[in-house]
Amino acid sequence: MEEQQLSKEAAAAAQIRPTPAAPNVLPPLRYHTKFVISNHRHWRQEKQRVRGFQHPLEYLRRESESGDKWKLDDKEVSDRFGVKIADKVFTNSPNFSTPNVAPLSPRDIFRFRKQRGINLGSWFVQERWICESTYCGCGGGQSDLHIAQGANGKEIMEHHWDTWITEEDWSAIQSQGFNTVRLPDPSRNWDAERYGLGILIDLHAAPGAQNRDSHSGTGSGEVRMWTKTNLSRTVHALQVLTAQLASRPNVVGIELVNEPANNDHVQKWYEDTLAALRKISQDLPLYISDAWDAQWYSKIVGARSDFVVLDHHLYRCFTPEDANLSGDEHAAALRNSRPLVPLSAAARGNIIVGEWSAALNPASLRSNEAGEQDRQRRVWAQAQIDAYETSCGGWFFWTWKKGTGWDAGWSAKDATLAAILPRWVGGRRKSEIRRIPSDARWKQQALNGALDQHKNYWASRGAYNELWRFEDGYSTGWNDAVMFLTFNDNGPSVSELGFRSEWLKRRVADHVKARGKSGNIWEFGEYSQ
Repeated sequence: MEEQQLSKEAAAAAQIRPTPAAPNVLPPLRYHTKFVISNHRHWRQEKQRVRGFQHPLEYLRRESESGDKWKLDDKEVSDRFGVKIADKVFTNSPNFSTPNVAPLSPRDIFRFRKQRGINLGSWFVQERWICESTYCGCGGGQSDLHIAQGANGKEIMEHHWDTWITEEDWSAIQSQGFNTVRLPDPSRNWDAERYGLGILIDLHAAPGAQNRDSHSGTGSGEVRMWTKTNLSRTVHALQVLTAQLASRPNVVGIELVNEPANNDHVQKWYEDTLAALRKISQDLPLYISDAWDAQWYSKIVGARSDFVVLDHHLYRCFTPEDANLSGDEHAAALRNSRPLVPLSAAARGNIIVGEWSAALNPASLRSNEAGEQDRQRRVWAQAQIDAYETSCGGWFFWTWKKGTGWDAGWSAKDATLAAILPRWVGGRRKSEIRRIPSDARWKQQALNGALDQHKNYWASRGAYNELWRFEDGYSTGWNDAVMFLTFNDNGPSVSELGFRSEWLKRRVADHVKARGKSGNIWEFGEYSQ
C-alpha cells in the first residue's frame, strides 16, 4: 500500500507540465492543478475549478481527504491522471527514463521556487524605530551616517552586526517555514545556507541616497544618488556583488536598489545597469523596485527576455485614506479588487511583494481593546498572505524583530506570539511527504497514458505532429516536479515552483538546444502567457 501511495504522488507530480491540445478545446487529460504551467486559453476553465491549490500533490491530497465524494481508490487515481498500461506508440521516440535535458541544479530550485520570506530589518541598515540601541552615541541622529559620525560608532556597529541576528533567530526563522531572507549584506550568506534559506541581496542604501528616508543611509532628506560619482559607485558595487554571488547556490537574486524615489532617471538607469550586470551573469535573477509605480514597471519587467523580477511593497498604514478603513475593510478591499492579479499578468508572474506587514493605522484598529486590535491585524495579515500566495512568486514580511517593546504589527516574532501571523507559513511540510522511490515502471505507465490520449486526439483530426516532443516535455516535467518535491535544502518545507514562466522558458530553451527548433515546440511546452 505504501508503494501505491508513493506512486500516486509521483503520478500527480508529473502534472507540472501541460497536456497540449487544439486551441479552445479542453485537453483530454482532465485533471490539472494550478501548479501546471497554464498558458493555453482552453485550460482556464479547469484552472478555475482547482484555484488555490499550489502544489500538484496538494491537489491530490486535498481531494482525497475532503469527503466521500473525493475518496479516491487506486483505480480512480489511475483514471483521473490518465495512468494506464499501454504499448508505447512511436517506438523511435525518446525513452521516458532518459530525458533530453539536464536535471535542475540546487541553484535552479532556489531561484525558481516560491519565496516565503522575511526581512532582517535594521541589521545592516539602521532604522531607529526598529532598534534604538545603536543610536546611543549620536544624540538625535536617524541614520547609519549619524551613527558612524557619533561617539564609538565603529564599536557600536560591529557589536550590533555580530549580535542582532543569532543562531536562535536563524533556527526560529527556519522552524516557522520561511525559506528566504532579504537583506543588504551577503557576508551572512553562509548562515542562511546552513538553515536551508535562500537569500535575496537588497542594496538598501545606495551611495548618496536613492530616496529621502533615513533608511537610505544618510538621513539628509536629499536624494543624491544621481550624481555621476554616486552612480558609478552604485553600479560598481552591484557588479562586484554579481561577480561574487552569481555562482552561490542559495542566492536567489540581487535587487538593484530599494525604493528609489521615482523620476526620469530610474527606468534608463535600470536598463543600463541590468545590461552591465548581464555581461557578468546571464542567468542570475535581478530584481528591481517598482519605485511606487507598479503598473508601469510591471510592463517593463514583462517585456524583458531575461530573468528580472519586480519588487512591489504594500502597506496600508501611512496615508489618510489608509486611516479611513478598518482592518476588516482593508482585507475585503484586497480580496475583492485583487490588485496584484493584473500586475502579475503584466510581469509574466515575475513579481514579489518584498515588504508588507500586519501594521495598521491606529485609527484603523477601531478599538482600544487589545484583543480586537489583534483581530483586525490578523484579518489583514491573512488576506495579504492569501493574495500573495495566489498571485506572486514570493513575499517577504517586514520585519523579523524589533529591539525593545512589543509591536505585533511590524515584528514577525511578536505577531506570531499574538497569532496574527501563523506559526507555520511554509506551505507543505517535508514530514508530510514520504520519499518517492525510483519507480520507472509507474512513471512510464503514466507517460504512456497521457501520450496515448494526446496521440488519439490529434490522430482523430488527421494530424500526428512530433509526439516525441510531447513525451520529452512530459518526462522533463515529471522529473522536475519530483526534484522540487524531494529537494534537500536543510529546511522543513517542501519547495514549490514559484516563477512558472521563467522555469518553463528555461526548459523550452534547454529542449530546443538539445533537440532543435520546430513549429511543434508547443508539444513540449510554451512559456508565453
